[in-house]
Amino acid sequence: MKKLSLLLLLLITTKTHAQEKSIYHKGWIDFNKNGKMDVFEDPSQPIDVRVADLLSQMTMAEKTCQLATLYGYKRVLKEEMPTPSWKNEVWKDGIANIDEELNNLTSHTDAAPTQYSYPYSKHAAAINTIQKWFVEETRMGIPVDFTNEGIHGLNHDRATPLPAPIGIGSTWDKELVRHAGQVVGREAKALGYTNIYTPILDVSRDQRWGRVVETYGENPFLIAEMGKQMCLGVQEEGVASTLKHFAVYSVPKGGRDGADRTDPHVAPRELYEMFLYPFRRVIQEAHPLGVMSSYNDWNGEPVTGSYFFLTELLRQKFGFNGYVVSDSEAVEYLYSKHHVADSPEEAVRQAFEAGLNVRTNFTMPQTYIMPLRNLYKEGKIAMKTLDSRVGDVLRVKFKLGLFDHPYVEDTKAANKLVHNEDGTAMSLKMNRESMVLLKNENNLLPLNKSAIKNILVTGPLATETNYAISRYGPSHNPVTSVLDGVKNYVGTGVVVNYAKGCNIIDATWPESEIIETPLTAPEQASIDSAVAAAKQADVVIAVVGEDVDRVGESLSRTGLNLPGRQLKLIQALQATGKPVVMVMINGQPLTVNWENKYVPAILEAWFPGPESGRVIAETLFGDNNPGGKLPITFPKTVGQIEFNFPFKPGSQDPQGGKNSWGNTSVNGALYPFGYGLSYTTFAYSNLQVSPQKENQQGDVEVSVDVTNTGQRAGDDVVELYLKQEYSSVTVYDYDLRGFDRVPLAPGEKKTVHFTLHPDDLAILDKNMNWTVEPGRFMVMIGSSSEDIKLKQEFEVVGRD
Repeated sequence: MKKLSLLLLLLITTKTHAQEKSIYHKGWIDFNKNGKMDVFEDPSQPIDVRVADLLSQMTMAEKTCQLATLYGYKRVLKEEMPTPSWKNEVWKDGIANIDEELNNLTSHTDAAPTQYSYPYSKHAAAINTIQKWFVEETRMGIPVDFTNEGIHGLNHDRATPLPAPIGIGSTWDKELVRHAGQVVGREAKALGYTNIYTPILDVSRDQRWGRVVETYGENPFLIAEMGKQMCLGVQEEGVASTLKHFAVYSVPKGGRDGADRTDPHVAPRELYEMFLYPFRRVIQEAHPLGVMSSYNDWNGEPVTGSYFFLTELLRQKFGFNGYVVSDSEAVEYLYSKHHVADSPEEAVRQAFEAGLNVRTNFTMPQTYIMPLRNLYKEGKIAMKTLDSRVGDVLRVKFKLGLFDHPYVEDTKAANKLVHNEDGTAMSLKMNRESMVLLKNENNLLPLNKSAIKNILVTGPLATETNYAISRYGPSHNPVTSVLDGVKNYVGTGVVVNYAKGCNIIDATWPESEIIETPLTAPEQASIDSAVAAAKQADVVIAVVGEDVDRVGESLSRTGLNLPGRQLKLIQALQATGKPVVMVMINGQPLTVNWENKYVPAILEAWFPGPESGRVIAETLFGDNNPGGKLPITFPKTVGQIEFNFPFKPGSQDPQGGKNSWGNTSVNGALYPFGYGLSYTTFAYSNLQVSPQKENQQGDVEVSVDVTNTGQRAGDDVVELYLKQEYSSVTVYDYDLRGFDRVPLAPGEKKTVHFTLHPDDLAILDKNMNWTVEPGRFMVMIGSSSEDIKLKQEFEVVGRD
């Protein structure tokens, strides 16, 4: 009895002691564990006051820990859950962020399988466990910012997938992109992520570049509008959006990627008008909490070591007030590639002084933190600057509510919030809207299921699925191939045969693009097999293009034809006389000149999401009327590159005329920017521009009627282009300044409204100042950048 009493007393004492030591109080948390509510722990205090108070209590070691990323489990971190050994790691004093933690990444090179990614509630609980360690086991208890990728859906096991960004760009649907951002943000929040690396605002001006697939296209206005909506959607869910890659990242010399991401040949005026424009717009209009600095240099100055880029432009001119994280190895490149630093430690100093807040790389965080501490001890960096850099990180954490609610409050809710009915419906709609019809001779499409008894599905992409789960998006979602999608759609009443026809590449590719080799006997037999099956078919669906090993990060190309023997397969199929429908699954514009000339129907599907087979079948058979438009020009040959929209007057001939006085080059686009066909037709009328005269600070209102003049319901993208007829400097011939995707029933008419703001009319004058110059402007309404339907002039007058 005495022993029992002593045991009860001990339990009560322990419980009371634990309650006294608890840091969790009603309405606040005692992060620094001193038993009182400090200013930084008081939710009623202004954020800047809380930041200042927290900084005043932090040691130099704790501050430097807020300037580095810890890559998550399997990427760098060795343990899935906190262990006693963490007390001996550098992050015992905290860490800025943990990236891609327990997301079950699928990758050729660095897959990160984990038991904690699914079910979703298990991941939320695991993140809470890790966060709890940092709150309770570090002296100051500063919460972690859990970052993750999210350019085509959250980069997490079985999250809601989106088509590749180049497909998202093809939707031209701002409202849908906003919804997509909300889904990404909602899922991130439910799973415990607090900061998502999206959108990519790089402007793809070289179609050979491997990362075209990850961008919204080539036009800065389109990219700015889509990126703005994605950013707003994510941040409306209480999660940070981090823009990438700042800046001038997307035009490396010769389109080369990988370690060659440098040396963009970009003039100063083009830097502002083209490559900084989307960042400026999104920062000023959507207020993202993050920006990722890029690897490359500009004009000999590496961006991640540039005070001009990271402080003058980003913060002082654009007004960014979040924190800057480096792209992986961008700091190290100052020493190892750019050679502007004579030691790794000097590279750290340069990036720190330039304005970088958080270093990210696939190495342990101490490889940045320790050099920082040495630099401080040697007097090479100042405490004032250190406080500024750390303050930016802390400010974001306060804005995200991490000091008030550091944990996922309802972990079980993740099972209802992630990849739910709303996300699935949005994803399916985006896949449908991303389809772009490039050719439809004699209205071959849509196919009439009742008139078809035998279909051949062929081509190396017909059964491939890896394009649907590419890097930086969700993994492990089941994928429907095009072959299965067609089979499922037509059911048992139609015979669907399959013959691969050829592989994606041949044995010597990419050398075969410049030195062609004869078909091998197995290759010829494979094509012959497809031809034999085609002769028995009523229609041939040839699925061709690229997979994740042919386009993407570090996968730039020197040619843009269909890889390998794919053209030979198409030619052999076309020679049978049977109707051929070519479906393209690819991540960048391809120079499909022969195919465009001779194949009667071509559908551009880009890299669609896991519903790819279903959506492509729906589109081929007419349940989905393709309404997407190209966000990037398709050149006829790589010899034309750079060949884009917009362009300076006389720099390229969109009408395909002769080259000067001699006919020495192939001219014009294969498919221009903004191009895309439909199964119905549209007409424009009643263009109104008001006022006809406006001052330099006023808005101009534009309206136009669009009518579905065909027999099918469909979406039209109304595109507004603006031309400044005369200016003090040479400007782009004309440029996109408005667009709206409009669903219309047969015979339905809608009025579409646009507002042109002064910023839409502004140019960089001779003194490199953004200015609206007096003069005449032309509003042009078109169905592509080359197919202008209506025009009307207005005038901007100077001040009296």
